Amino acid sequence: MNELATKYDPSAVEEKWYAYWMEHRLFHSEPDEREPYTIVIPPPNVTGVLHMGHMLNNTIQDILTRRARMQGKNALWVPGTDHAAISTEAKVVAKLASEGIAKTDLSREEFLNHAWDWTNKYGGIILQQLRKLGASCDWERTAFTMDDIRSESVIRVFNKLYDKGYIYRGVRMVNWDPKALTALSDEEVIYKEEQSHLFHLRYRVEGEEDKYIIVATTRPETILGDTAVCVNPNDPRYTWLKGKKVIVPLVGRAVPIIMDEYVEMDFGTGCLKVTPAHDVNDYMLGDKYNLPSIDIFNDNGTISEAGGMYVGMDRFDVRKQIMIDLDKAGLVEKVEDYVNKVGHSERTDAVIEPKLSMQWFVKMEEIVKPALASVMDDDIKFIPAKFKNTYRHWMTNIKDWCISRQLWWGHQIPAWFLPEGGYVVAENEEEALLKAIEKSGNTSLTIADLKRDPDCLDTWFSSWLWPISLFNGILDPDNKEFKYYYPTADLVTAPDIIFFWVARMIIAGYEFADNKPFNNVYFTGIVRDKIGRKMSKSLGNSPDPLDLIANFGADGVRMGLMLGAPAGNDIMYDDSLCEQGRNFCNKIWNAFRLVKGWEVSDEAQQPESAAAGIRWFAAKLGNTIAEVDDLMGKFRISEALMAIYRLFWDEFSSWYLEVVKPAYGQPVDKKTFDATLGFFDTLLRLLHPFMPFITEELWQHLADHKAGESIMYALLPEATVCEAPILAQFETLKEVIAGIRTIRKQKQIAQKEPLVLHIKGAHDNSLDAILAKMANLSAIEQVEEKTAASSAFIVGAVEYSVPLESKINVEEELAKLNKELEYYTKFLAGVEKKLSNEKFVNNAPEAVVAVERKKQSDATEKLEAIRASIAALRQ
Repeated sequence: MNELATKYDPSAVEEKWYAYWMEHRLFHSEPDEREPYTIVIPPPNVTGVLHMGHMLNNTIQDILTRRARMQGKNALWVPGTDHAAISTEAKVVAKLASEGIAKTDLSREEFLNHAWDWTNKYGGIILQQLRKLGASCDWERTAFTMDDIRSESVIRVFNKLYDKGYIYRGVRMVNWDPKALTALSDEEVIYKEEQSHLFHLRYRVEGEEDKYIIVATTRPETILGDTAVCVNPNDPRYTWLKGKKVIVPLVGRAVPIIMDEYVEMDFGTGCLKVTPAHDVNDYMLGDKYNLPSIDIFNDNGTISEAGGMYVGMDRFDVRKQIMIDLDKAGLVEKVEDYVNKVGHSERTDAVIEPKLSMQWFVKMEEIVKPALASVMDDDIKFIPAKFKNTYRHWMTNIKDWCISRQLWWGHQIPAWFLPEGGYVVAENEEEALLKAIEKSGNTSLTIADLKRDPDCLDTWFSSWLWPISLFNGILDPDNKEFKYYYPTADLVTAPDIIFFWVARMIIAGYEFADNKPFNNVYFTGIVRDKIGRKMSKSLGNSPDPLDLIANFGADGVRMGLMLGAPAGNDIMYDDSLCEQGRNFCNKIWNAFRLVKGWEVSDEAQQPESAAAGIRWFAAKLGNTIAEVDDLMGKFRISEALMAIYRLFWDEFSSWYLEVVKPAYGQPVDKKTFDATLGFFDTLLRLLHPFMPFITEELWQHLADHKAGESIMYALLPEATVCEAPILAQFETLKEVIAGIRTIRKQKQIAQKEPLVLHIKGAHDNSLDAILAKMANLSAIEQVEEKTAASSAFIVGAVEYSVPLESKINVEEELAKLNKELEYYTKFLAGVEKKLSNEKFVNNAPEAVVAVERKKQSDATEKLEAIRASIAALRQ
């Protein structure tokens, strides 16, 4: 006990035991004869630092991993980071700009040197921070999406898909980020509702000066690229336009009227301007009617030479200026307020520009089929299952995946262009040269003659391989580790990347490993503040996780997060959750110090109350273990923790320890002490996956352990057969004790003063030893009737009473009863007066009259009881 501090200090305990776990390589795993349990971390961006979402996600992963170890499985949690192409490149570009260096001033190789320097300096911060949380990752296996194995795997997969005809290159309408200067996939576009305007512009009919039509648009700057106006052929307002042309305002270009049912007659004016180069739907119309496409934007969102006007101006500045110029020319009909959804880049928040661009794509229609079936058939289980519908909708409406990005940081596309045109796809330069010679027939070609595609692959093109590539399953699919650890057991992730990552990993699993990547996907909720806002730096409502750990301890924070974290539902975070976690740590600590502080006697006999208490708690413990096993099997992790929390706080601390603890100054018998330490050991093992630090500290104090031993490898307790009778008996006992304590409080009788308990009815006396101790009873007696001067209560069908003749001040009690008598006499008179009123009884609703009759009956019974008590006291 001298070694155990009087107060729990998380910082000292956490640092000590994490160092111990690392020193003895307790997180490390190698294939062996045990059942594997594998979990791979959703790789955080190298640009990132720990936030509340990471805290929740990684706490859940650690709970699952530690629990698997304690089930005797060979548990492996693989950590790693993602190179985060757009985010990292933006960080490096900003850093260089602060030093007066532009990216365009550097060669690709020079820029990548800066990017690697930045990554090596900052990229591991978040993984170091996760150690503070207690994350039991096998750090020896830390991976990076751009390390050698992962990079080679990406190139191999690109070549495989290309050879199968799944990858192609072509000009398509893409989402263009004018800030990052790159294409994005549909999933990387976030749509936000914005207050905008609907501009009604006049398009004059060619050859008919006095006639014009009104076209409504939210983007007047794009009229520079208009190549047609479309109306619905069934719209009687515009049948006269068939075969005619209109003049694009300001531009002066005559464009045809096309008629297509795509246009909704009741939207806007029923006339749609068609700009094939800058709208996905317009692009389809342009393709259908063979319209020219005029790309009026430079990559940075300024107007290009092809726009013909406002060249070099930013698109949003042009929007303001063109409306001024249109108004001056008498070409504005009206402007209306309008709310519409505008696409923004997920990474830079820039407004997306639909743009025709030459890009690389993956054909998705065929490749998704096994991945869709596996989730729909529950071969891969989603928790909660509601996300299956989201998954099905996306997978059945999937578009080809744009995988090229106009960046330097990332995996460069393995395609080389030939001098005379065309390209080859290869895994390296040597192979590219051989393919180029074969394709061109030019044997004099050299590597210098080939030009590699400068673009990089989408970040998700590497992370979709994560569960496979972590075990080198792409490059060496027959290796021992891949066969042992894959497929992994559980994936823990947020639902907002179900398309980015989860779906694509499942697709990759079946395509490249012919097997699912994981058995279960557990979707966490979003951590929100107490008024429901999503936590973010911009709102300033997100606490620093490291500050929380410093204030409440890692175990306190872990517990606080998990108590409010049902699968798939959002967490309304408040510091009070972490306070509850910290208080629980203190409760565990103090309970342990209490038990270890008892003097133990080998000679002392075990009291009957202690023996009964041990039987009860063993049954309660076995019951809770079974409950926790069931809940964890259903991924109801929050409920499992709450079950253990209640068991320790309500049952073990508040009841069991009170039942078995020795009288003040007396020793405890060895049998009871050993049983109590055994219960403590079981409770610590149950709690360890959730609260690893304090449980390790106390477990090490339970007994002498060899160097390298840890609670994390102590097997979880097994559920035992529930003894239902003793559990029910004890719940009844609690009610009886609560009734006696209420009488003591009402009558101001100290706990140290013994009482007599009278029982009328069929009472189970098997736990009377506990009852006598906990309620401080000098006698428990069966009676035919309670005594007059007693306080009584009923539990079930049994009446319990405490004789109070010598315990109360008769005069004070009579005064109190007489006051009650006066009150209820007046109350009854008022009710009876109302019921004697025939008008009230005849006209009031039947339910209202019934309530008054119930009041009359209750008051009459109360008065009888008061008068009986007064009579008894006066005897």
